[in-house]
Amino acid sequence: MAKMTFQKLDLSKKAKGERLESQTTGKPFEVQFNPTEYSLSTGNQFAEVAIPGLDSPVLQFVRGNSERITLELFFDTTDDGTGSKAKSVTEKTDPFYRFVKIDPKSHAPAVYRLTWGKNFPNTSASYDGKAINVFDCVVESVDRKFTLFNSDGVPLRATITLKLKQYKTLEEQLKELNLQSSDHTRVHIVRQGETLPQIAYAAYEDPSQWRLIADHNHLLNPRKLAPGTVLELPPTG
Repeated sequence: MAKMTFQKLDLSKKAKGERLESQTTGKPFEVQFNPTEYSLSTGNQFAEVAIPGLDSPVLQFVRGNSERITLELFFDTTDDGTGSKAKSVTEKTDPFYRFVKIDPKSHAPAVYRLTWGKNFPNTSASYDGKAINVFDCVVESVDRKFTLFNSDGVPLRATITLKLKQYKTLEEQLKELNLQSSDHTRVHIVRQGETLPQIAYAAYEDPSQWRLIADHNHLLNPRKLAPGTVLELPPTG
C-alpha cells in the first residue's frame, strides 16, 4: 500500500530548463495513516468594470488562482502503551507542524512535493488534459487537534489539518497555458488615458496594429477613445 509522502524541494539547485523532479532533498515525511478523504479547490478572479448606462458591470478576467488541497491526517501512539512510559504523539506531528516554519536559507517556508501512489491527485492542470501525479506545494496552514491523553497529560492521539497551495514556477505555468495571444478575437475595455497604439502593443506587441483595431471596430475618430469603450481585438493572421 502506497503511503502519502511529503518531501522538500531544493529550488536553489534548479538549473534553467530543468524540471523539479530531480530537486527533492532531505528525508521524506511519511504520514502514519493515509487520509480517508481530501478536497481540491481552485478558481478565477474577475474585475468588475462599471460602464454608465449598463444594467451590470462588465466582467474582465484578471488571473487564475492556485489549486488548493485540504486534507486531514490522523496520528496515534497508543500501540506503544498509555502508561507512564507512553510516547507523546507530538513526536510524529511536530515534523508536519514545522512545514509552515520559515527556512533560514530561503527566508520563506519551504516548498514540498506531495505524492501518494500513481493516481494522486489525478487532476489536469492544463487544457491538454494531461493528469498530474505529484503536487508541489507550500503549506498555508497547519491545525493540530489533540484528542486523547494519558493520566499524566501526555498527548497520545492527534489530528492535523493541512491546507496546501500548489507551487509552480513562471516557466511551468507558461508552458502549461500555451497561450495563443493573437489567433482569436478578444475583448478589451478602454481605460482612462489609453490610446490605440498602446492597446495594440499590449495585444500584439506591435503598436502599428492600431489600424486593424480601428477598422474592425469602425472607429470614426481613433484618437478619441472614451473610457469604458468595449473594443474587439481581432486576430492578425
